[in-house]
Amino acid sequence: MSDEDFATSHDTLKLADEVACLKMMVMLILKGMGQADAGKVIINMERYVQTLGDKPQAEVFSNTIKQIKSAYRQ
Repeated sequence: MSDEDFATSHDTLKLADEVACLKMMVMLILKGMGQADAGKVIINMERYVQTLGDKPQAEVFSNTIKQIKSAYRQ
């Protein structure tokens, strides 16, 4: 791996755009994988959320997974 610096903006709106971009990227990767493998990834992501002890973080992760699943199905 390279020592690439992925600088993140301190501006909330720019950060939100970066997160939206990453969500879209994950969705496109899942679509490229094929249905069976993408389904396994989504199931594993949902299982991971269930193991989180931090309830607010688990809720954010769960909502993010729902958004990705919804976009994937379209």
